[in-house]
Amino acid sequence: MGLLDGKVAIVTGAGRGIGRGEALMLAREGARVVVNDLGGEWDGSGTDDRPAQQVVDEITAAGSEAVPHYESASSWDGAKGLIDLAVSTWGRLDILVNNAGILRDAMSFNMTEQDWDSVIDVHLKGHFATSHFAAAHWRELAKGGDPTSGRIINTASESGLFANPGQANYAAAKAGIAALSVVLARELAKYGVTVNAIAPRARTRMTEQTFGDFGKAEAGAFDALHPDNIAPFVAWLASDDAAHVSGQVFIVWGSEVQLLRSWEIVGTIDAKGRRWEPEELTAASTDLFARRDPGVPAYGVPVAE
Repeated sequence: MGLLDGKVAIVTGAGRGIGRGEALMLAREGARVVVNDLGGEWDGSGTDDRPAQQVVDEITAAGSEAVPHYESASSWDGAKGLIDLAVSTWGRLDILVNNAGILRDAMSFNMTEQDWDSVIDVHLKGHFATSHFAAAHWRELAKGGDPTSGRIINTASESGLFANPGQANYAAAKAGIAALSVVLARELAKYGVTVNAIAPRARTRMTEQTFGDFGKAEAGAFDALHPDNIAPFVAWLASDDAAHVSGQVFIVWGSEVQLLRSWEIVGTIDAKGRRWEPEELTAASTDLFARRDPGVPAYGVPVAE
């Protein structure tokens, strides 16, 4: 018996890396899996059917069921076709894992319009497009009186949460995905659907472009950055055991899972019922920025003392 027996799952970008590990884990836990992967390079160029088919072959060789899907999940038609494939093949959809992504790193003053558009398209639009059609499917079921227990697990990034220079496009998309996940969680709660986001820390084709083989474990040692470390938590979020968890963002890596807190107010100044004068704010800003608990790191640009 697996956590996901009888479930039907979709994993985007499942041909390699984190997505591959997720697809294999969901199948191991009993889910039937649609393996989506365009098969492009880490920067989004090119196509190749082989990565998705190879993962399907691995799943079926292990005795589980899987089918491939080769279209981009960031196109409206591709996303609809992906959801329709799951439903037409197995009669249902229970789990959507949005993982597909590309990288086009550049400093803001060197980034091209295509660099910006392509990353926003694959990550942010790709997450929304599939979620849109999955949500519409579950809503129709709920309106017809059928019980639903949908699960959406999105893929954010620490780059989007804490801001990584040289990744304005990627960070903006990933921050948008974190916010999108909370919005979707609130919208879809009444239909029995949970939505969460993970920020995985792992060695993949994309990270190798920036960090090389940083953190690679010695032979025989636990590899904290192995991409397969992410899959168990995703499988748990996809299960009925996590039906009470929604609208959350987690950092997942190695043996650790960290729960994040969203934006919060950490300082306030008040002109007491009148409009501020600009020169007054110089002195008042001292109170505004005396804001965080000692020992809590400040991400982003430090405020001058």
